[in-house]
Amino acid sequence: MLVAGFPAQAFGTNCYVVAPGPGEQCVVIDPGIGVVDQLDAVLSEHRLHPAAVLLTHGHLDHTFSVTPVCGARGVTAYIHPDDRALLADPTKGLSTDMSALFGGRLQWSEPEDVAELPDGGPITVAGLEITVDHAPGHTGGSVLFRLPGDDAPLCFSGDVLFAGSIGRTDLPGGDSAAMMVSLREKVLPLADETVVLPGHGPATTIGRERASNPYLREAGTAAPKRGW
Repeated sequence: MLVAGFPAQAFGTNCYVVAPGPGEQCVVIDPGIGVVDQLDAVLSEHRLHPAAVLLTHGHLDHTFSVTPVCGARGVTAYIHPDDRALLADPTKGLSTDMSALFGGRLQWSEPEDVAELPDGGPITVAGLEITVDHAPGHTGGSVLFRLPGDDAPLCFSGDVLFAGSIGRTDLPGGDSAAMMVSLREKVLPLADETVVLPGHGPATTIGRERASNPYLREAGTAAPKRGW
């Protein structure tokens, strides 16, 4: 399996490309701000052909380039139905300060072809069987994408789980109680060897986070300030 990841130009959002191998079809996960040129370079280097874009949730830093990426190749964007409205109007998920930053200057159009992810269970795309776990809390439609890797299971966690932290729940659509349920019921049951590829920051493992992440150790209690 081929997995390539790189940070977007803003907010350190990780964009990932996953394929069965070089020269194959692939999926693109979370194409954020300013990723088009670097994504094209990765696709060219590995001779990959995108079959779909998968979105872990609807926040703008994860979806900014979804329309040009999909439009250039005529592929479908997949998002959970509970975040579908954010793909139509991403300003609905912005905080007051972020709305002020964009200052109403955001020119946005959603992809022509949008499909809704299942609430849970597998999808098959680009020759990959990917398990979708609905894990609300950061947003109502946040999901995990899981699939078997060559050496260990992989989990693309979006902004549900980071190395040492979790996604913030104070943005529109966030829910701290739902986040704790997602951590307890969707994250903690995963095998320790599962490699976590998060929406921001470095990769980690479930075992490492189980041992050291305060949100997994002390779910439901007061905790340090959340990340993105």
